[in-house]
Amino acid sequence: MHPDHPDDTDRQMANALRALAMDAVQQARSGHPGAPMGMAEMAVALWGRHLRHDPADPQWPDRDRFVLSNGHASMLLYALLHLSGYDLPMQELRRFRQLHSLTPGHPEVGHTPGVETTTGPLGQGLANAVGMALAEKLLADEFNREGHAVVDHRTFAFVGDGCLMEGISHEACSLAAAWRLRKLVVLYDDNGISIDGPVGPWFPDDTPARFRAYGWQVLGPIDGHDVAAVDAALRQATAPDSERPTLIVCRTEIGRGSPHRAGSAKAHGEALGEAEVQLTREAIGWPHPPFHIPPPVYAAWDARARGAAWRQHWHARLAAYRDAHPRLATEFERRLRGELPGDFQETLLPLLAGFGASTEAVATRRASQQVLAALAHALPELLGGSADLTGSTLTDFPRCGAVAGDRPGGRHIHYGVREFGMAAVMNGLALHGGWLPYGGTFLTFSDYSRNALRMAALMRCRVVHVLTHDSIGLGEDGPTHQPVEHAASLRLIPGLDVWRPCDTAETAVAWSSAVQRPGPSALLLSRQVLPAQRRNAEQVTAIQQGAYVLSDRPQALAVLLATGSEVGLAVQAQGLLDARGVPVRIVSMPCSSVFDRQPDEWQAQVLPPGLPRFGVEAGVTRWWSQYGCVAALGLDGYGASAPAAELSRHFGLTAERLAEHVVLHLDALQRALPAAG
Repeated sequence: MHPDHPDDTDRQMANALRALAMDAVQQARSGHPGAPMGMAEMAVALWGRHLRHDPADPQWPDRDRFVLSNGHASMLLYALLHLSGYDLPMQELRRFRQLHSLTPGHPEVGHTPGVETTTGPLGQGLANAVGMALAEKLLADEFNREGHAVVDHRTFAFVGDGCLMEGISHEACSLAAAWRLRKLVVLYDDNGISIDGPVGPWFPDDTPARFRAYGWQVLGPIDGHDVAAVDAALRQATAPDSERPTLIVCRTEIGRGSPHRAGSAKAHGEALGEAEVQLTREAIGWPHPPFHIPPPVYAAWDARARGAAWRQHWHARLAAYRDAHPRLATEFERRLRGELPGDFQETLLPLLAGFGASTEAVATRRASQQVLAALAHALPELLGGSADLTGSTLTDFPRCGAVAGDRPGGRHIHYGVREFGMAAVMNGLALHGGWLPYGGTFLTFSDYSRNALRMAALMRCRVVHVLTHDSIGLGEDGPTHQPVEHAASLRLIPGLDVWRPCDTAETAVAWSSAVQRPGPSALLLSRQVLPAQRRNAEQVTAIQQGAYVLSDRPQALAVLLATGSEVGLAVQAQGLLDARGVPVRIVSMPCSSVFDRQPDEWQAQVLPPGLPRFGVEAGVTRWWSQYGCVAALGLDGYGASAPAAELSRHFGLTAERLAEHVVLHLDALQRALPAAG
């Protein structure tokens, strides 16, 4: 790649990155030029000498993954993609941070070719990288055979001070060491500056010692502006005998090259200004106009020929693998495509029919485990665990085996008490491909991982969150563990399907929907035993539409909408209302977002216009107003520590109170009619 004077070529390659970053930010009058300018030599060493990728095929399965965890430095990534030959023309760099451009303020997966994950919330990209490295390790364990290494790539990440200040970095990096992810290499942009200024007063950590304590290999500190030094560290990190993840500490200067902004917080999050941009051009010896790259620099960066050769070599290895192990190869390629097995629907139909006919009273967390065991047999890509709550969330299944760093295989992950890290690692697993991850914790602790749940929805990651102990029905642990606002809050996340099933049949449909949809799902499950509801085959099928009529009465005067454990309560109330001559319809709504996507005809069939509606759920009641409920029974305060049955009586979540609630409101509505007339 390099001509007779590699140092000069390296300098020109790095300065091209600096120039594009400061020009794009200046044109947008918005962005973060300092980090891209400071990490330029790090990028030259990695992208110019180590990263295996093909600009012509950004989804080539055995490519190295690159994650820019400090996503505010997005112009570094966009410049790299453009210069190395991806389908990201210069006009898109000129349109940095503009509506509908391919260069948004932070990198977005699925939007810009070559971007592996959406980054911006600091630390999550690093955790995604851990998930990607775990995915590679487990796929290699499962599919590689002697002489046939079809899974053999690395995960590289750039991180900044902010990524390492966030607590999620501790969660994910501790796990990376436990899993011995030797193909994970993280380059730390140690520039000592954040938005508020020099980080010393609030980030005094000895970062190398911290990572050594995890069990990582730590290299440096080195001069991050010395391409040869970074290259040497990368060679050591990627040596065949490396057995641990590696952190390379690169000492850099933010805004490198800017005469008046380098080394200061002013370089972090604002344009340099036209005068300073011109002074920087002069200081770094870059005489070219904005957005102009000389042909020799383009040639030095161009990775298309190398990328094509790497990809073609892998396809040749895959062909040999296919000849030697045809059945394994077929399964491997299916998994990479993210497709479910061809016979999955044939497997699913009897499974749903069997669970749909269940008459067993069971906690839905237990029903979930039963369904998971059946699905895991049919879907070898199912991979999951829990945040130190396996015995409570019931997220294991027979012969699942534990994922561990010292032995291959296993499909159950002990994440430890790391809800946020678990959720972000799951996103990385899903983004890598080959796996369908799930993870369990208590519903109330979903707050710890909420931003990673949001990122899963934003990125359309197919992940399943198993969130148990979903109400005051968990009992004696009290209000710290009893979720109240959580179901309603999670339903506000666009693109996240939130299921709260009432029994085994609805739990089976929730799981089957979750593994088939191209996006994230959350399953909210009970600790307490719930009764099985009576249904015909048509009703079992209707569960898939998010809400359906579970029990009806001729000339019903009202509709009771319920979810989860309160469906059984509504059915009991229906019997009490029958005795009082007040017929009502029971609608079970296990997933409101799925129901909202149904045709208007179905929605009107389930919820007839003009019929008064009452909501019931063991949580905040305001949520029900979107369905036109005239009143709702729920819990608008916190719970208490006591047995579940006693709590239900104490907070008025009983069939008797619901029936009385309906009668009183119907009477009030009836009395209001003459006045309205």
